[in-house]
Amino acid sequence: MENFQISAWAGAGQRVLRSLNLRSEEVERTVLMFLVYTLTSVGLIWLELSTVGLFLDEYGADKMPFIYIASAFIGSGLGFVYSWLQKILPLRRTVVVVLGMMSVPLFLFRFGIGYENTKIAGISIAFITIFLMWLWVEACYVLNDLNTSITSNQLFNIREIKRTYPLVSSGYLVAGVVSGFSLPVLLYLVGLKNVTLISGLMVATGSVLLYYLTEKYRQAFPETAHWTDDDEDDQEEFTARKVTGPLQKYAVPLVSFFVLAEVLYVLVDFQFYSQLEYQNPGDGASWIASFLGIYEGIQGLFQVATQWFASSRLVERIGVFVTAMILPAGIAILGVLTIGASLGQLVSVFIGLILLRFLDELLHYTLLETVSPVLFQPIPDNIRSGIQTLVNGVGEPLSCGATGVGILIMLWVTQKILPQQEEKAFHDQQSLIFIGAIVILALLWVFVVWLIRSQYVGLLVKSAERGRLGVTDVDLKALKRAVVETLEQPGGEDEKRSCIELLTQIDPKNVGEVLAPLLDSLPAVLQRQSLETMLQHPSPAYLDAVRALSRQSLPPEVLALALRYIWLTEAEPNIDSLRPYLQPTVDPVVRGTAAALIMRRGDRQQKAEATNTLRQMLTHKQERERVMGTRALGEADYLQGLRLHIPNLLQDESLRVRRALLDVISSTHSEEYYPSLLRGLGYKSTREAALQAIVKLHNDAIPLLVHLAEDIHKSDLIRLQAWTALGQIGTVEAIDILVSNLMTAWGTTRRNILRILLKMPSEAGIEGVLDRIGRSGLETLIEQELMFIGQIYAGLVDLSGLTIYGNFSEPDANSAGKPANDTAQLLQRALSGLEADARERCFLLMKFLYPLETIQAAAFNIASGQPSLVARGLEILDNTVDIARKRSLINLLDQHSEREKLSNLSELMVYKPLAPSDRLRRLLELRHFLSDWALACCFHLAREARWSLTAQQTLVCLQHPTGFVREAVLAYLKIASPRALVELLPRLQNDPDNLVSAQVEEMMAELGAGGKR
Repeated sequence: MENFQISAWAGAGQRVLRSLNLRSEEVERTVLMFLVYTLTSVGLIWLELSTVGLFLDEYGADKMPFIYIASAFIGSGLGFVYSWLQKILPLRRTVVVVLGMMSVPLFLFRFGIGYENTKIAGISIAFITIFLMWLWVEACYVLNDLNTSITSNQLFNIREIKRTYPLVSSGYLVAGVVSGFSLPVLLYLVGLKNVTLISGLMVATGSVLLYYLTEKYRQAFPETAHWTDDDEDDQEEFTARKVTGPLQKYAVPLVSFFVLAEVLYVLVDFQFYSQLEYQNPGDGASWIASFLGIYEGIQGLFQVATQWFASSRLVERIGVFVTAMILPAGIAILGVLTIGASLGQLVSVFIGLILLRFLDELLHYTLLETVSPVLFQPIPDNIRSGIQTLVNGVGEPLSCGATGVGILIMLWVTQKILPQQEEKAFHDQQSLIFIGAIVILALLWVFVVWLIRSQYVGLLVKSAERGRLGVTDVDLKALKRAVVETLEQPGGEDEKRSCIELLTQIDPKNVGEVLAPLLDSLPAVLQRQSLETMLQHPSPAYLDAVRALSRQSLPPEVLALALRYIWLTEAEPNIDSLRPYLQPTVDPVVRGTAAALIMRRGDRQQKAEATNTLRQMLTHKQERERVMGTRALGEADYLQGLRLHIPNLLQDESLRVRRALLDVISSTHSEEYYPSLLRGLGYKSTREAALQAIVKLHNDAIPLLVHLAEDIHKSDLIRLQAWTALGQIGTVEAIDILVSNLMTAWGTTRRNILRILLKMPSEAGIEGVLDRIGRSGLETLIEQELMFIGQIYAGLVDLSGLTIYGNFSEPDANSAGKPANDTAQLLQRALSGLEADARERCFLLMKFLYPLETIQAAAFNIASGQPSLVARGLEILDNTVDIARKRSLINLLDQHSEREKLSNLSELMVYKPLAPSDRLRRLLELRHFLSDWALACCFHLAREARWSLTAQQTLVCLQHPTGFVREAVLAYLKIASPRALVELLPRLQNDPDNLVSAQVEEMMAELGAGGKR
């Protein structure tokens, strides 16, 4: 019963993790980061709302523009401080120190608030304190977001962060709910002026929790401070790039989009607080803070619900640009309604501004955050981060400061032009002027979104033509419009072909929606490509367009595709309409297609006529007739009497016929000929065709491929083709086979499987490995490789300087030690090769956890051997890798001696020096991990050095599938145990390797081993 309850809880936990799109090994880090971000955000929101209450009550909203102006400079200054801290402290210390520094002024502010009557240069200390408090809140938001982003990027790799960061970042939204509803209670308990102390305590608690997190996962952070010499080079490289042409036309409205978003946010924020100033009763500061708390809590609930349940779904349903227009259009409409309702005295200006700010806050941190990354997608990768930095790091802060200056100017102008009247009425009229400006800017924002959309379309086309654009995070509706516009306009076929290919990758099921209406106007080459694409997912919806195309004068290849599409999608096809195409005068492509289609659904007489046509084509003297007839067999549901021709076609003199027949065997699932597909993998001329045919069998081919791949007597090339076919099949079952073999295979086989999994499209192999064995499983595989490298280093150290013979007999005086030295060097070179292979497998394994380009850059630099490049490669790994054995891995890749590397691997294996003969026997115990050549070298060295090996090691290796290993064992036995060799030789006379069988015959003649088997 207890076990049942445990399993039930485990199952429920897994369902919860799947609903959150998390893996079990990510839960702890995600929860801790969520708590850190939530705790610090709660403290900061408490402080912000309390500061706003104090500021508005004491000094009024007309001083707020100075805060906007000052905050424009604080972002760049804090960025400089953050960068400077990274130069003098390791990153895991920097993030904790920054969070701790954020909390210290919060405790000090409490003392400054109490000095209302004490002045410096005519300004009260309390005003200075509250002004600095607001600036510090703005600064802390910047630092907190930056700290959270950097820490998350270190704790999670590029694939993990896609799942975990949305949950971590939602900590701010949750904090808004918690802090908002709890603030009135907090004000009642401790008072408004003491909230700064509680806020400081919350931020300090977050820093303590972050310290624990960075210590527990210290391997995720680089150990040394980050000096920026390389970064300066990268910066120079970036500044050398020019943003010109269509990219410049796109970048300008893109920057304007985010600038306008910030300007409108500041204007709405200012007017909201300005109106709030005139709404408070007697106890102004506490009332404002309490009101803002309740408002923040309610708004936070809506934000969390929108972010978790609506944002991504809305983008998918209505598209990126319609979603991007919702906020500015909503602001414009609500602003106009507010002006009209206020002038008609239906609703107060304050109520309108509450709704306006609620809409802005709600959509700014939900829909806008969801849309923003997609807008950067068409920009090339090499300058995308620079553009994002320009927008977020420069454009937004400067626009905030510029808006503050603009507000001051508008306040001065309205003071001059508006008639003097009651203060509240004057203030309402002033607010209506500001709302009018907000409406105008919102309409301008809508226009900017339209500009971005038009340039986005052009860049999508260019990106498709150059092969730069990926298949994720693109606006599908915009892409379809781009394809239609490009295909309708005159232009090169290459650009149009690229657009069709890209659309096929992104939305293959609905590609006909775009291509079918354009079929008549496309050139023949693109008509063929379009029909081939549409045939992957045929739909009756486009039948009329294809039928109209088939009535035109078309090239044979296009007509054949059109006939096939009509046949597949028409409910009751007219078979008689295909019979004229069976005439010998018709092109073989069309004739073969028509015959195959008739064989599918014709009556007995019609099928007989079609069969006779194909029979004539299959036995025709012309190669093209036989090729097209053979291809037509693959389209027929049943081969019937034509099956008799397959054996002859397999022996056809035409390579094109044989290749086409392999596809037929796959298409018709002719199981009796599946061995021919496997044999086709063994010949260079038919390998590609056989591979494609096997892949078409999908899961039906898996048992055959597994049997072939696991057959150790097959060549590595044939086994590689079998693994490759499994990777190209790519089904869940195929990935299961690959991953299970990845865990048990070694050497070349493991390397091949890793490469195949990494090459699978859409990272299906990477995600398959992570889903099945997870991060911990990959770390275990890396540790296996490191332990194996440790054994190699132990062998290299113990076998270095080998100059004497062993136990059997003394050498002649003329050959003192030389053969043993030569053979030992061969073994040492073989071991060095194994170490290089194991290193490569480590890098391949790391590519499952980290960006492929980053790991490839590190591997390239380390492989160069130049000290400066090796150092750069190691620094890349230090800043990227976060596995538990990171130190051991980096020390192993550094340019140290084998003995130093052995000492650095002490956590994984304990090195005990052994005599050379004992070390050799130890290596043979690890024979399953050694390459064939290294294994052969072990026996050659044992023979030359006269070292004894165990009978088990010798007999097992005598059955090795590789011929030269068996040769080496026989040569060793000739010296070590001639008697045993005499008994074994008769059993080896029929060895499949010609060299081994010749060696056996020679030894039998020399040793007088009698008797045949």
